[in-house]
Amino acid sequence: MRVQLWRSAVVAAAMIVITAVTAQAQAVKVDKNNRTIAVTASDKATVDADLAVVHIGFQIYGPDEATTYADGSKTSNAIMDALKKAGVPAKAIESENQSLQRNQYHEPQESEMDRAKRQFVLNQSWTVKAKPDDAAKVLNIAVEAGANQSGQIDWQYQDMNGLQAKAAGSALAKAQAIAQQMAQGLNVKLAGLVFASNQAPESPVPVRIEQFAKLQSVGGPIPAAPPLAIKTHQIETSATVYAVFAVE
Repeated sequence: MRVQLWRSAVVAAAMIVITAVTAQAQAVKVDKNNRTIAVTASDKATVDADLAVVHIGFQIYGPDEATTYADGSKTSNAIMDALKKAGVPAKAIESENQSLQRNQYHEPQESEMDRAKRQFVLNQSWTVKAKPDDAAKVLNIAVEAGANQSGQIDWQYQDMNGLQAKAAGSALAKAQAIAQQMAQGLNVKLAGLVFASNQAPESPVPVRIEQFAKLQSVGGPIPAAPPLAIKTHQIETSATVYAVFAVE
């Protein structure tokens, strides 16, 4: 019942704003015939992320284009096979980048023999969507299969509109509480809400904490090891409400 009442209040406030905009209403006029209290209030809403977008990928070198591509294909398919066997849905995996080109950078201390082995470089990367609790598992599986450039995770919340509505509802409730206190101080009675508008912030950028870790492996995939200890992040949004209340 409390949730329904809150939703009704938000919808009513939204209808007031829509009506005001449709009618091209002027700013609320304050005079002796229009006794009002105007309040601007802000509040936040926080929730645990319900989606983890794990970035995985690998980098491999070779002496020529054909060999580099062949070795890269083996690693690429090994990573995909490992994820598939672990039960990761195909639709949760999206290609992000892939490139095969001549290696333009060599370490100064690199020997001629090593330089000859690193004439070409192949990079490939994907994103894998998973539940937050499965992020470490997905990362571990990919790394063990040869994803030597992995680690970045984007933490997201899928119902951002609902979270924004929650922040706006909290801000409106705060505005009403402030208006009530002002009315008491002025020795008048708060009659009700006559206008409200929500100034929503820009869409938040997904939280990125872990940097893209270059786990360079020599001679094959990383040896088996327990998954990293990864903790779910929280997503936060805010809202600012301008509300005008009538007084008696």
